[in-house]
Amino acid sequence: MKRIEAIIRPTKVGRVCTALEKVGHTDLMISQIEGRGRQNGIRYQLRGKTYNVDLMSRARVEVIVKDREVDEIIKTISGAVLTGETGDGEIFIHAMEDAIRIGTGESGASAV
Repeated sequence: MKRIEAIIRPTKVGRVCTALEKVGHTDLMISQIEGRGRQNGIRYQLRGKTYNVDLMSRARVEVIVKDREVDEIIKTISGAVLTGETGDGEIFIHAMEDAIRIGTGESGASAV
């Protein structure tokens, strides 16, 4: 099993959910986060003052999948968020040792 973690633009969450649903994967977790990356933030002017915004709003989408589903899910998420511009996001893949479904007691890949 793997945990796929995608850090994406918040405006792309709906597209990711729809794309994952189309490939039959509806189970996911979404968190609103802030972070810094290779971009040095944004500088903007408001009423004559210059402001620097170092932390950018992002969404974290997490999906737990069976090993055989990893490539398809990565392609699905990438296709839903790709604009070709800086800031499209990152995808991280983490190995999962085990999973347990509390209500049924199922464990391992059957719990996913």
